[in-house]
Amino acid sequence: MSLLKVDGLRAYYKTEMYGISRMVRAIDDVSLELQPNEIYGVAGESSCGKTTLIKVLSGTIKPPLKIQGGSVKYQFKSSGVDMADVSHEEMQRNIRWKEISYVMQGSMSVLNPVRRVVKTFEDIISTHEGIPNHREFLERTREHVKKLGLPPDVLNSFPHELSGGMRQRVAIALATVFQPSLIIADEPTTALDVVVQRGVLQLLKEIQGQSKNTVLLVTHDMAVHANVADRVAIMYAGRLVEEAPTEIIFQRPSHPYTRHLINSLPVIGDKSSKSGLEGTPPNLANPPDGCRFHPRCPKAMEICKTEVPVMQDLGNGHRSACHLITGGKESSNG
Repeated sequence: MSLLKVDGLRAYYKTEMYGISRMVRAIDDVSLELQPNEIYGVAGESSCGKTTLIKVLSGTIKPPLKIQGGSVKYQFKSSGVDMADVSHEEMQRNIRWKEISYVMQGSMSVLNPVRRVVKTFEDIISTHEGIPNHREFLERTREHVKKLGLPPDVLNSFPHELSGGMRQRVAIALATVFQPSLIIADEPTTALDVVVQRGVLQLLKEIQGQSKNTVLLVTHDMAVHANVADRVAIMYAGRLVEEAPTEIIFQRPSHPYTRHLINSLPVIGDKSSKSGLEGTPPNLANPPDGCRFHPRCPKAMEICKTEVPVMQDLGNGHRSACHLITGGKESSNG
């Protein structure tokens, strides 16, 4: 049974200023499923909708973002949850941190700069379990950070006293203190050097392997997905354009945008120049008709300008939405 099922999700930013209404279609008809005990990667360039997707899945929706349609349903060990029916109190008390945790982009987003790290642990635990016995709390917290390979004295430090990599490890420790069913990691290696990146990603992978939970890894870095993810989904302009097990998507990408992302990766010994993708991502307040990638696609056909390609099942968990698959003919298969 799937941990998460997203069906036909549409989430738009709706604003009105000086009598002018504006609607940004950040997530437009996205369907996907997350399985227990997997690392699911989401890739795509800036403004493709990755962050908005995270907000919806984590239940952190605030105006002007609104869900316009579709559904987001979880099946946790204890119960099933339809995010459309969950109250703010229920999210705070029983779901956030306990079932769904969030490793934010930039560790300082979760760590209070004027409080020691141990106080942040205390805040999170007390919110869900009440004020803990201080001695038991310290033993539990020290054991938790030690299990993740962190020195216990990190708890007595202020965030600015730690390196960027250490702060990010602390953020991961905070996100896993309740052993949640789903960990959402939003660009967890941003602004870290490659050696530290490897350590942070290895920690995430080890935690997932030990706890058998699910990690939703969101990053534009395809090299990270290649090394960590079990499955990868590619987003472009608010839509899912391809999804497959990692090995398949890197060996046999079917969508032109996916091919571009993979071909942009540097290869040892390859001295050829890498060409950038012409044009810019579309304005999601006024996206193009048909396939949203067609203005930049080197293989675009006439049908791409008018017909939205449907997601095709290519077998072995591989799905893709491109008219090239059907030879320029619309298919009824979803």
